[in-house]
Amino acid sequence: MGLLDGKTILVTGVLTEGSIAFHAARLAQEQGARVVLTSFGRQLRLTEVIARRLPDTAPVVRLDVTSAEDLAALAGAVAEHADRLDGVVHSVGFAPQAVLGGRFLEGAWPDVATALEVSAYSLKALAVAARPLMPRGSSVVGLTFDASVAWPVYDWMGVAKAALESTSRYLARDLGPDGIRCNLVAAGPIRSTAAKAIPGFEAIEGGWDRRAPLGWDVADADPTARAVVALLSDWFPATTGAIVHVDGGAHAMGL
Repeated sequence: MGLLDGKTILVTGVLTEGSIAFHAARLAQEQGARVVLTSFGRQLRLTEVIARRLPDTAPVVRLDVTSAEDLAALAGAVAEHADRLDGVVHSVGFAPQAVLGGRFLEGAWPDVATALEVSAYSLKALAVAARPLMPRGSSVVGLTFDASVAWPVYDWMGVAKAALESTSRYLARDLGPDGIRCNLVAAGPIRSTAAKAIPGFEAIEGGWDRRAPLGWDVADADPTARAVVALLSDWFPATTGAIVHVDGGAHAMGL
């Protein structure tokens, strides 16, 4: 039996085969889940192509997490493919180039607001939109990058991740009475499309393998995906508001 037998999981953020979201969707299917993907705009066609590279082709529903109309329609769109959602994977993040790459002090509010809305507020928006389909025992899992410190070049995306981590804790508080868990996985640096969009990302990933007692492979998203699937499963029934670090142990080491 698989960890997710009989469950339906909604996965956001699948754009390439190298993304954490793709690996989570693939592993979820391998563990018995039915998977539904989301995408929008020009990315929709790309996600549909990538969906065919999963073990089982997954349906794709439209969702722009900044669109009130898309969020309101999400439950209905998912209901065309499944009668409930046992889990939701939030793998959404974006910050304009103007607030990354050493431009922290120059960051203007409109660009910062975009980073916060897409990367942090969207966790709450997605959870609320999916809530009508989520029974007791369901799980929301998001992806973060350790926001307890200031990273080179990460700048306002780091602030957005801090907001994401706080948002997850408040969701855990308010969704808990419904039996819905909310947790985050803090991954080490992965050379995903999102990471490549950060100017100077090498300053973050450089030396990570040496600092991590278990070592770290920036090209391997599978360990992170395994943690996501584990948190979606019934094996963490009393865990919520937590951050699980999947970074080779680097977060626990001094410089």
